[in-house]
Parts: sequence; C-alpha cells; structure tokens
Amino acid sequence: MFKKILIANRGEIALRVMQTCRELGISTVGVYSTADKDSLHVRYADEAVCIGPPLGKDSYLNISRILAAAEITNADAIHPGYGFLAENADFAEVCSSSGFKFIGPHAEMIRKMGDKNTARETVVAAGVPVVPGSDGLISNVKEAVDIAEKIGYPVIIKPTAGGGGKGMRVVSETSQLENALATAQNEAQQAFGNSGVYIEKFVENPRHVEIQVLADQYGNTIHLGERDCTIQRRHQKLIEETPSPVVDDELRTKMGNAAVAAAAAINYEGAGTIEFLLDSDRNFYFMEMNTRIQVEHPVTEERYDVDLVRQQILIASGENIANRSYTPKGHSIECRINAEDPKHGFRPSPGELQVFHTPGGHGVRVDTHGYASYKVPPHYDSLIAKLVVHADTREEAIERMQRALDEFIVTGIKTTIPFHKQLLMTSAFKSGEFDTGFLENSGFTVS
Repeated sequence: MFKKILIANRGEIALRVMQTCRELGISTVGVYSTADKDSLHVRYADEAVCIGPPLGKDSYLNISRILAAAEITNADAIHPGYGFLAENADFAEVCSSSGFKFIGPHAEMIRKMGDKNTARETVVAAGVPVVPGSDGLISNVKEAVDIAEKIGYPVIIKPTAGGGGKGMRVVSETSQLENALATAQNEAQQAFGNSGVYIEKFVENPRHVEIQVLADQYGNTIHLGERDCTIQRRHQKLIEETPSPVVDDELRTKMGNAAVAAAAAINYEGAGTIEFLLDSDRNFYFMEMNTRIQVEHPVTEERYDVDLVRQQILIASGENIANRSYTPKGHSIECRINAEDPKHGFRPSPGELQVFHTPGGHGVRVDTHGYASYKVPPHYDSLIAKLVVHADTREEAIERMQRALDEFIVTGIKTTIPFHKQLLMTSAFKSGEFDTGFLENSGFTVS
C-alpha cells in the first residue's frame, strides 16, 4: 500500500480523495494555486504545496510543477481526480517514468479511449454497438457530404479530442455542412489543439446513460450498473441518478456486458465509465469512455455501498477484484450545485459565500469544499457542491432531495439550487419522461 499520495487537483474532488486516504492510513499532499490558498483541500491535506498562480495552465495543468511537488514531499503515488490532467496520457506516462504510481489507467489506455475515433474503432472490434458514421476522421467537405448522405440527416460533427460539447455541430442538410465542418474544426483546434473531427448519425431525443466499470491488473472487469445523466444544459450534466428510470434488468445486463467488453478490449485498469446514448426504441450506442473517476460517482457509491476512490487506490496497489460483488439497493440522485445564476442564462457567479449551510439527515450526503466566508474563484469550474440523496424508491429520493434543497442555504452568490427545486417539481422529471434536449425544447425556465 502507498504511504503518501499527492492529489493533483483542487476543490471537492481533492478533498474527497483525501478523506479516503485518511481512512486507509495514507498521508496526503495537496497542491494549490494562489487563488485556492484558503480552500478546504489545502487545510485538510497533511502537506500542501503552492504550484503557481490562478490560471490552470500555470498551476493545475503544469506537469513539471506537480511532479516537483511530489518529489519534494516524497510522495509515492499521484491521484489525478477528474478534469485538469486526469485524462492526459503524457501526464500518466511521465508520472510512471518519474517513479510515481499514477492512480488510474496506463498512458496507452488513456490514448486509445481519449481519441474518440480510435475509441470507436476499438469498441467496434469488441462488438459494442456504435452510432453509424465515418470510419475515420473527415479530411474534406466532399467526404463529409458523401458520408452524411449515406447515413442520412441529421448528422453531428464531433471532435476526436476533448469533450464538454466543444467542437460539436448538428447539421440537418447538405447546404449547412461546409460551414459547420470548418467551424467545428477551428473550435476543436482552439480548445484541444487537435482539429480532427468525425461524423455520426445524430440520435434525436436520446437519453445519456453511462456504466461504471472497475478493472484490476489481472484482467478482471466488473460493472456497477448505470447512471442516467440525461438532464443536461449544452452537454453539461446537471442531475444524475441511478438506476435510470427507463433501464430494466434485461437492458442493464446488455449495457453492462457491452461496457465490460469495451474496457476489456484495452486491458483497462482502474475505475472508468462507458457512456452510451439510448434512443427511443431502447437501442444503445457507445459514445465515449472516461478513463477516470466521474463527478457523479457518489450516486453509484450510495446505491452500491462502495467507495470507488478506495477501489481505485486498492487496484493501483495491486489488489485483485475477481471475487468482488456488489448488490444495489434503492435509488440515488445527485444535484450539482454550481456557482451560476440560472435565472440569467446560468452565467457564472463567483464571490464570497456569506452563509453556507448544508443539509443533513438520513440519506443525505454533501461533497463540497465550500464554507462560510470562502471566496469562490472565477478561474475554474463553477461546481461548489454535490448534493446526493439515497432512498428506497425513486419517488422517495425525489422527496428527500426536495427537502434537502430547501435546507441548503447559500447567500453571497447565485447558485443552481432554485433550478433544481423547480425542475424536480415538473411532471416530466417525476415521471422520468425526458431526454437530453428537455431543457432546451420544453421551454423550462427558472422563475
């Protein structure tokens, strides 16, 4: 087992990893930018090292500074969290070559699944269903037109690198294709340093359902059910739950087997997530693999009574999961509490948390790095807390979440709490009858 782990991240996920490390008796090293000097993860770490000024490129994305922090503190492993360098194959590679265990998959695994075109080819070979589309990257407009007309409009142009909706363009007819292709390539180049794009059939009104997998160093791979991440705004998840309201045992088995096959195809190691699109006819299609812990991992933890971060660390230290089994129970929902103003287009709302009172009680969990008087910096993701509930049924979980949201008091900044309160009261959410376009197409607004 590791003696000291450096967490190459910030905020709630850094704090979350440190909590598990403390239970395992592992010392922790926190890293921070000058903007995060008062963050809870800095206070909670056994040691903390400043790695630069506020901008991510000068701190949390600066590989040499993170490795220097690991060296001077004598860490023997590095946990990347999510975001920043978590899916950076070069970072994973240099950690290993510098003598630090990267708590996650090997660099070649990240590369195979990080490049969406390569990932698509890999899972096709493993028999996992994918959306009809181009066999490789699109090199010119004529090729794009030929493929689009073959698979039928609408189509979606996707970047082979990156995520978060950047570089994506939906095209409904040939006349739009040339401009959309150029725009998508330019945006992908600026966002990810890679202009490569491919084309897929656009699945209209899908649900976004993902499968959590765990895989060890000995070829054993298991899955822990699905998470429904369908409630999104501009490809950004806002609410996640498990089980999905539309996935039955038969479909869960099929999706789970496909996810395990996809992970096994690259001899995966660690915790990962296979993301699928689910159409109205209950056909599912591989979308991408996230080779890291997910923001929404707590809903799986609550339903399966498992610490996924603990499993990451144990697998990295060489444990065998061949005899592991987890029994799901009840229903879990997570609401992302962001420092955003939902009444004005979800614009960012950094600033001081004057009052920050988190809810509690049976079946309620809050993962946060926030506290009263903490100043939310404007430089990073707007997530300040994850509110998670667990109950016997989905109906009870919704009721518990509504109660917990009422108890969650934040002043000084705007948050997404009012959005969640109103959304949970809609008939569409209560019935589970919604798709990824619900927020844009239903006319839902926060009053």
